[in-house]
Amino acid sequence: MTNKKRIGIVASIVTAVVLLGIGSVTFYQLSSVRSAHAARAFTAHYLSKSHMPYIKLPNQKPASGSGLFSCQANNAPVRCYSPQQIRTAYDINRVLKKGIQGQGQTIVIIDAYQSPTITQDLSQFNHLFGLQNSTLNIIAPNGLTPFDPNDPNQVGWAGEITLDVEWSHAIAPLATIDLVLAPSNADTDLLSVTEYAVNHNLGDVISQSFGEAESCADPNLLAQEHQVFKQAVSQGMTVFASSGDDGAAQPTCDGSSAFLSASTPASDPLVTGVGATSLNASQSYGKYLGETAWNDQFGASGGGFSTLYKRPHYQTGSNLGSNWRGVPDVAYNGDVNGGVLTVWGSSGYGPGLVFIFGGTSAGSPQWAAMLTLVDQTFGRQGFINTTLYRGFAAAGGFFHDITSGNNTFDGVNGYNTRPGWDAVTGWGSFDLGNSFFGPAGSTLTVNRWGNAAAHSIASV
Repeated sequence: MTNKKRIGIVASIVTAVVLLGIGSVTFYQLSSVRSAHAARAFTAHYLSKSHMPYIKLPNQKPASGSGLFSCQANNAPVRCYSPQQIRTAYDINRVLKKGIQGQGQTIVIIDAYQSPTITQDLSQFNHLFGLQNSTLNIIAPNGLTPFDPNDPNQVGWAGEITLDVEWSHAIAPLATIDLVLAPSNADTDLLSVTEYAVNHNLGDVISQSFGEAESCADPNLLAQEHQVFKQAVSQGMTVFASSGDDGAAQPTCDGSSAFLSASTPASDPLVTGVGATSLNASQSYGKYLGETAWNDQFGASGGGFSTLYKRPHYQTGSNLGSNWRGVPDVAYNGDVNGGVLTVWGSSGYGPGLVFIFGGTSAGSPQWAAMLTLVDQTFGRQGFINTTLYRGFAAAGGFFHDITSGNNTFDGVNGYNTRPGWDAVTGWGSFDLGNSFFGPAGSTLTVNRWGNAAAHSIASV
């Protein structure tokens, strides 16, 4: 049985850094194991002036040289972002400041194996960035696999868990997080716990930061998975999945090379696929300055066209240039050079260390968290792709349209960005505040968020 791969996190560990002095960090990167779909995560170990393994970032713009990680400095060779910066860049703060912070909502995160330090890591993450305490439920319907720190596959999944939990919490700080763990990353195990989450209607949104080439998955299993997703959206659950970190390519089923392919489960028409951008935001406030498609030495935004699923109704008229399902639908910051700061204690380097994470793995849980804020205000959305394609995209002012870059990667020719939808970043990244309150200066007074009952999935 095929094992689904992590997307955008550490499979072969990238080296820790050497402290040269206060505020000065040198990075060394080890070679990645591409056959393990590894990751290109850039790790960073920072020490405060008191030589503690973390520092407290101020919530307001600090004076020059006070309290920021070195990667947050202007013109830093390797950039990073805090929760406060990401919230500002994507206009999430405008929603949070209205008291809409995920109260009463639940984010379901599907992962494999476990991270034995996730509770402690989340607590340290909250302390480091001044975030509220979290409600985290760890659910293992088929049993919890004992953690083996010498197994790079398990360590990689522990990193994925860390990223998913901490950054969904950063966006929706008062939402409950149900971390649902499969005993392994085998397709059957991941589907089994996803089915458990749906059958028990655990939460409002589901995030899946994993995937594989469509042709590597058992067609019967994909048919079962599609039925699980259909049940999920009929219950008002929104399903997200990362679109991959190898551009238009996917690893072959034996991991020996790469070939043109879309990633499943992101390619399922009932799923909202999330691609990746390279975000340019001010290193002080996080003011949005622009984005390009993610494509550099660390990876590239996954995207392309399915060979299994015909073009769904919501993509008609989107200028796809294909009769098949196109992915991704949307995008989010995913470049590791400009990634997100994350506390990861099960990395093998010691407790309390801070890492920079990237990849489309960062986008799926954060989009899921944004949707919990929508659900809190407007009711469970369920299937949102119709709203994204026919509502927000058609109206304008809600997406940051990414028109620079491509996802040619690993020797596989990909696709170019263009105005409107494209097979690199979908419609682009989102301005969440605009979707609640309308673009600044507009006369929009009625929100465009409907509810699940308004969205037909009959032809999907």
